[in-house]
Amino acid sequence: MDPYLFIIIASGAIIVSHLFNVLAWRTNMPSVLMLIVLGLVLHQVIAYYGLGQPGPMVRQVLNVLGISGLIMIVLEAALELKLSVIRRELIIRSFFVALLTLVGTVAAITFIIQYFVDADLFRCLVYAVPLSIVSSAIVLPSVARLQRDRRDFMVFEATFSDIIGIMFFYFLVDDHTGSSPMRIALNLTGNVLLTVVVSVLASFLLLWVFQRIRSKVKFFLLIAVLMLLYALGKKMNLSSLLIILIFGMMVSNQGLMFKGWVARFTGSSTMLNIERELHLVTAETAFVVRTFFFLVFGLIIDVRRLLDQDVLMIGTAVTAAIYLVKALVVGALRVPGWRTVTLVAPRGLITILLAYNIPDHLRIPDRDGSVLLMVILATSVIMMIGLMANGRHHDLSTVEPSMLDSKDHLAPPAPGGEQ
Repeated sequence: MDPYLFIIIASGAIIVSHLFNVLAWRTNMPSVLMLIVLGLVLHQVIAYYGLGQPGPMVRQVLNVLGISGLIMIVLEAALELKLSVIRRELIIRSFFVALLTLVGTVAAITFIIQYFVDADLFRCLVYAVPLSIVSSAIVLPSVARLQRDRRDFMVFEATFSDIIGIMFFYFLVDDHTGSSPMRIALNLTGNVLLTVVVSVLASFLLLWVFQRIRSKVKFFLLIAVLMLLYALGKKMNLSSLLIILIFGMMVSNQGLMFKGWVARFTGSSTMLNIERELHLVTAETAFVVRTFFFLVFGLIIDVRRLLDQDVLMIGTAVTAAIYLVKALVVGALRVPGWRTVTLVAPRGLITILLAYNIPDHLRIPDRDGSVLLMVILATSVIMMIGLMANGRHHDLSTVEPSMLDSKDHLAPPAPGGEQ
């Protein structure tokens, strides 16, 4: 490919993505939805002019973008998790909403897939997990203008859904041949405990080292180290996302994490600067990764497959199950603002990434991801409707000014900062 043409296309994609962010900020229409639609349109343009179809290399690029985006999303979400005694009830309730919704949705979607597809129960279960995970990549920027308590609840819920869902997925696809249930449970517990210990030690060491680096060019080095730790952890069968999560939480909750003699090794002003700069770098990197990930995803899907009768039936049933289960859980736990909380349940990057990482021996013919696309589009549109309905009842002018202050890092400083 002509390098100048590639630069033109890449630059144009980022500019368009930024414009989509501005539009999303004003209309509550998810920018991710607009990016996917743009990719679908480009797919049809390429097919119409006979320019060829995306090959296996494009799917590999999508996989790499997805893993990079996953790391950025978890780090971005971890930096949002401000822990305190005052917010203990909100954190506990959001955890149980995420856990119970995930379990209930996995069970419902497993039944749906097995009903429509001739496959064994375990393979249907593996396919159900990605479709059951809420996308924090879409939730975080989309709820930035909601009331603070409702917004914080959704941020915690989406983050817990990501972490629990991803760990459960990789537990299912790991090879447990010949192991007893007790052995599997012990291995899982040991794996998590070892990962937590390694994560705390590695995070403390990283922060101690980076406080002493005087160069201004250091935060992409930090991102590179975190990605390296993630990849090495995956190779050693550790729960690598815990490394990213714990590091982010140590940065965002330094007052809780660095007490007593440990505080002597950290400087509060330096740590605050690291947190501020890391927020900026993470948001900018995640923006670029998401832009190309969702564009490429739309590019490799043929929108005409959405007209397939089986795709329509499975996609509709899965979408209905997602909202039915969440409504039951949110209602049972008496979550404030239950209507908006129920409707904000988008699927996105993690759903796509995990679905494309299902091992070959567990795969079910999925019509090239068309069911995934339908569920992602449907849940994004329903979330948009829910946020618009909420906006009619709670005008932005009624929101306390501190909610939009960059100090809490939950609201983007400008409409183009995130997706």
